[in-house]
Amino acid sequence: MAPGSDRNPIIIGGLPSQVPDFDPEETQEWLDSLDAAVDERGRERARYLMLRLIERAREKRVAVPEMRSTDYVNTIATKDEPFFPGNEEIERKILNATRWNAAVMVSRAQRPGIGVGGHIATFASSASLYDVGFNHFFRGKDEGDGGDQIFFQGHASPGVYARAFLLDRLSEQQLDAFRQEKSKAPYGLSSYPHPRLMPDFWEFPTVSMGLGPLGAIYQARMNRYMEARGIADTSKSHVWAYLGDGEMDEPESLGQLSIAAREGLDNLTFVVNCNLQRLDGPVRGNGKIMQELESQFRGAGWNVIKLVWDRSWDPLLAQDRDGILVNKLNSTPDGQFQTYATETGAYIREHFFGDDQRLRKMVEGMSDDQILHLGRGGHDHKKIYAAYAAAKAHKGQPTVILAQTVKGWTLGPNFEGRNATHQMKKLTVDDLKRFRDRLHIPIADKELESGLPPYYHPGRDSEEIQYMHDRRNSLGGYVPTRVVRAKPLALPDDKAYATAKKGSGQQSIATTMAFVRILKDLMRDKEIGKRFVLIAPDEYRTFGMDAFFPSAKIYNPLGQQYEAVDRELLLAYKESPTGQMLHDGISEAGCTASLIAAGSAYATHGEPLIPVYVFYSMFGFQRTGDQFWQMADQLSRGFVLGATAGRTTLTGEGLQHADGHSQLLASTNPAVVSYDPAYGFEMAHIMKDGLRRMYGENAEDVFYYLTVYNEPIQHPAEPADVDVEGILKGLYRFRTGEQGAIPAQILASGVAVPWALEAQRILAEEWNVKADVWSATSWNELRKDAIEVEEHNLLHPEEELRVPYVTSKLQGAEGPKVAVSDWMRAVPDQISRWVPGTYTSLGADGFGFADTRGAARRFFHIDPQSIVLSVLTELAKEGKIDRSALKQAIDRYQLLDVAAADPGAAGGDA
Repeated sequence: MAPGSDRNPIIIGGLPSQVPDFDPEETQEWLDSLDAAVDERGRERARYLMLRLIERAREKRVAVPEMRSTDYVNTIATKDEPFFPGNEEIERKILNATRWNAAVMVSRAQRPGIGVGGHIATFASSASLYDVGFNHFFRGKDEGDGGDQIFFQGHASPGVYARAFLLDRLSEQQLDAFRQEKSKAPYGLSSYPHPRLMPDFWEFPTVSMGLGPLGAIYQARMNRYMEARGIADTSKSHVWAYLGDGEMDEPESLGQLSIAAREGLDNLTFVVNCNLQRLDGPVRGNGKIMQELESQFRGAGWNVIKLVWDRSWDPLLAQDRDGILVNKLNSTPDGQFQTYATETGAYIREHFFGDDQRLRKMVEGMSDDQILHLGRGGHDHKKIYAAYAAAKAHKGQPTVILAQTVKGWTLGPNFEGRNATHQMKKLTVDDLKRFRDRLHIPIADKELESGLPPYYHPGRDSEEIQYMHDRRNSLGGYVPTRVVRAKPLALPDDKAYATAKKGSGQQSIATTMAFVRILKDLMRDKEIGKRFVLIAPDEYRTFGMDAFFPSAKIYNPLGQQYEAVDRELLLAYKESPTGQMLHDGISEAGCTASLIAAGSAYATHGEPLIPVYVFYSMFGFQRTGDQFWQMADQLSRGFVLGATAGRTTLTGEGLQHADGHSQLLASTNPAVVSYDPAYGFEMAHIMKDGLRRMYGENAEDVFYYLTVYNEPIQHPAEPADVDVEGILKGLYRFRTGEQGAIPAQILASGVAVPWALEAQRILAEEWNVKADVWSATSWNELRKDAIEVEEHNLLHPEEELRVPYVTSKLQGAEGPKVAVSDWMRAVPDQISRWVPGTYTSLGADGFGFADTRGAARRFFHIDPQSIVLSVLTELAKEGKIDRSALKQAIDRYQLLDVAAADPGAAGGDA
């Protein structure tokens, strides 16, 4: 560009980024110096020098633009594009066959009598982005490691199935069973990437939207964690996450970008398919989503590569010496680009190029058809390859590739760029013919006019199919593939649980601390100790887990580059590159993503990890329940601890900290095995059985949820005749009533068991009632067992009827049954229909509040005296006692006066 030439400045960060160069020779000297620094000292040194120059410029008050966004053109200049190693002609044929089969599969799924839906347009826009990855980048697992981890965009699943069909990984019968998982079993294909439904195929669930990018970040981090701790060599693994620009509206999509940059996760690449459309319309019709995302990713510290235009734009941009074309691209809103995708070449000539004579002159030698086919970069294999290669080569930062595409690309004018294209699932005969012609698929008109449109396969011996196999063989096998190579772990014997079984003696400890003591002993085990991954959202001290700081240490890839303020203390805060504890800050979403990545390492990398995630119970299933569903889908395993559980146990915190329902929420997740233990010895048996079920022979795809409390109590030693089966199945008789003549039963869980024992004493001493106390370690498991029994009985009427465990356990127990817990009544009410005789429940229904434990329990009518009243009430209904006793009890215990209650134990964070 000639010095002083007139050009339109593009404003970035309040400063013009395109200004005349008045001294090109001096400019070249500076550029040569930078090139020399890169060549001789490497990128890291050059980066340091650039940062120091920017720092010095600011010291000298030289205005430097922040470069939050760059021009609306490709980041990688044409001259910098690497050689494309593939056969583009063959790859185009492969892609056309894949496009055809993906669309036909969804269209056939709309056949009469089926109509199960599906999505065509998303894969149509991103097909090239995937194809280049499959042919040149995605590593498989055949080399014995975890390969690459690829988070496929959920709505693009038909394209992944279509490619697998060409490779003989899926049959035509399976394609025709898309979204018919039960009626066409065992051939059914899941709607989206669901490992639980297709455990040999998919690895990572990416629907709900937003969880894919979050999971990918923490998967990349987990890869680094495993390598740093010497558990697995993940140095070759790269994490790819394919996302939609509309999906980036989800808070989870962008909420954890900073951790990827902070830890320098250059093993991570986001590919954002920017087709400028959400599900129902434009993403930023009046703005520019690619520019917006570039600013957000740059600001978070990511390397950004924009892939905006295909090679047909290169000659035009080369002519743009005055910047008028770049300025036009910069200033045209997305809504208009979407319109251009649906209009004619003549329209584009008039409305895009027509308002400036310099722009008109650029295209005066081009036909309307050539203008129409000025394409988007996300459809150009060579441009995509250049972006992917640059992403893999970049060091020190994660990379995002923002690739512009057209939604519904190649599907024809009724689909391409239309607002309704996401909901369009069926192609008409005319649509199919146009689609076939555009893709050059050798299928005759009569095959499209009669019956269902056929799939297309070029033949197993064709050069296209052989090329596909060759490429995958060179990259280490087929993708996606889920393989479980992990062997069962050698689990600890009973010695590891001995401390918990002894009880706490005269010391009062919370069940949280009882759990921590068990965990500490397990982590000493030579076989499995190193496999524990401790996870907490900035609450280790609250949960009494700061004792792990000096030994296990907190994972930080940079180590601890400062003197800790508490370094003189025994439990000082210690960080280490090989630390075992993940301290993810105040982010339950981040912690849960770590949990999922660690819990599925047995499949991803063939090395089992045992995650232990401890959180405020209110902020688990309630706050990140969608991720726990994702965890179930990903077949992750591990222990989840809802600490500070109960609606009345966490004194002083109030409404949004008072959990009285997480056990109910946990019951909605079929993969969750949940318990509400009262004592350390119960917990010991539960954890031992959990390790067996998740990490022993014939491991199950479940994860354990234990609710633990912060109220100090005395833990008894394990009874000599302890009912281990009852503990694990959910109910056992903890203490038989020894005094009184009138029988009754009290069922309690967790922190309520001591209340029940106190009620048992009062009933015996003051009311002549002999009550047995049962520890209901899991209301949820009792319900699950009963449902399974009912289903079996329903379908096997010729067999002897089975009896639910809870029914058989309580069959001979005399008197009414009263259930009590620190949960809402719906939790114990889950088993009501299977309890023989009279059954009622007490619970903490309603909002929690800040007060003493005693006052809160009196308010909710779940304290020992209220339990007594409930038992007496049921006995009065049965005529076992006079009803006048009820008013006597209310008056004697002042049950109508919340302030009269014993305030109970105070404090006890852990």
